[in-house]
Amino acid sequence: MVFARDTEVALATAVSLVNTRGRDEDRLTTAAELDEFVAGWEFTGARTHDAVELAAVRDLRPVLRRLWTAGDPDVVAAGVNALLAEAGALPQLVRHDGWDWHLHATPQHAPLATRMAVEAAMALADVVRAGELDRLRVCAGEDCADLVVDLSRNRSRRYCDSGCGNRANVAAYRARRAVH
Repeated sequence: MVFARDTEVALATAVSLVNTRGRDEDRLTTAAELDEFVAGWEFTGARTHDAVELAAVRDLRPVLRRLWTAGDPDVVAAGVNALLAEAGALPQLVRHDGWDWHLHATPQHAPLATRMAVEAAMALADVVRAGELDRLRVCAGEDCADLVVDLSRNRSRRYCDSGCGNRANVAAYRARRAVH
């Protein structure tokens, strides 16, 4: 494990959130899609289930993408600090829902987008502190701009979860076969 479990989950959640907006489609356009996302990533706390909540979560995606792709620890740190300050984050140790001790920096009644932003910011803070920004990547797949978090021990993850690695492997296989 590279980071604490809650950090790894928060990083994976941030990737998944940003990647709901693909080049050709947006998979977060309805309250039902947001409900599915929230349930899938086991977010707890207050929800309004309205258009305002959906818009706020959707607006978080480009902010996280900018931080993810910045590549400069000073830029990421400034962005993380801005997200935490805007939310009035106050980190606290908590245990709930089968999770052992981990950090929350917003109350459970904070808006969903605020809780998502702060969780991502706290995870990115850990990445910056560990000097591991190179683990935050953009998919190496042709014509893919999805984000990737490389939590592998040997830092070898290059592709997103939408099949780009498989497509690259098939293309390389076909290219090798064509030579023979």
